[in-house]
Amino acid sequence: MLLGNGTSLPFTKDNVPSHVAVIMDGNGRWARSRNLPRLEGHRRGADVARNIVEWAADAHIRQISLYAFSTENWERPQDEVNGLMALLATILTAQLGNMRKKGVRLRILGDMSALPTITRTVIQRTVAATAEGERIDFILCLNYGGQQEIVDAARTLARQFHEGSITEEALDSFRPEDFRRLLWRDTLLPVDLLIRTGGECRISNFHLWDAAYAELYFSDLFWPDYNKEAFYQAIAAYSERERRFGLTSAQIKSKPSP
Repeated sequence: MLLGNGTSLPFTKDNVPSHVAVIMDGNGRWARSRNLPRLEGHRRGADVARNIVEWAADAHIRQISLYAFSTENWERPQDEVNGLMALLATILTAQLGNMRKKGVRLRILGDMSALPTITRTVIQRTVAATAEGERIDFILCLNYGGQQEIVDAARTLARQFHEGSITEEALDSFRPEDFRRLLWRDTLLPVDLLIRTGGECRISNFHLWDAAYAELYFSDLFWPDYNKEAFYQAIAAYSERERRFGLTSAQIKSKPSP
């Protein structure tokens, strides 16, 4: 596969994941190793976040979701939380024109109600202004937690049953795909590849529902050091894996091509 500048990639357009999710870990440790404030690590990491959306679009990935702020991150020092919220508003404001020019559509996964008013206003304005973007969906996961998402869907289902909008018979035949429609992600593509940087090997309450069959890839690089080569290595590794979804390899190979 060739990029517009003639660069050869170790995968083809036909075998890239449709939705890549990234846990951007290591900002604080990167900063500490350089005797810098933690917020400086987040600033450097924001540059990589901007770049990875472009790298993903170049690779014909349809959606990329970045874990920017979890429901647990509110427990961090207040000055770091405040700095992150201000940084987010500043970056989105600065990048709005570029996102529109490059066909990037911003979408949000998570509960924005707890975010500061200024940050929430900037996010809403950016989402509206990029709604026509068709090149790639950039899904910013803010105040997001996978357990919280599933609990919220369970509450919705219980409420529907209590109100009589779903019958006991329908509940008995409820399938996983029916439940997914109640999740916050109901309009998103399933996650195909979940990448975590920073050397940790866990998913930290991120995309729990889709992680059931997502391919996992872990990088030792701190997020501010993450680069295009490392990202494309992850995509290449994904393209070489056989996704069986509970079937045998022989069954997968005997399936007719779509």
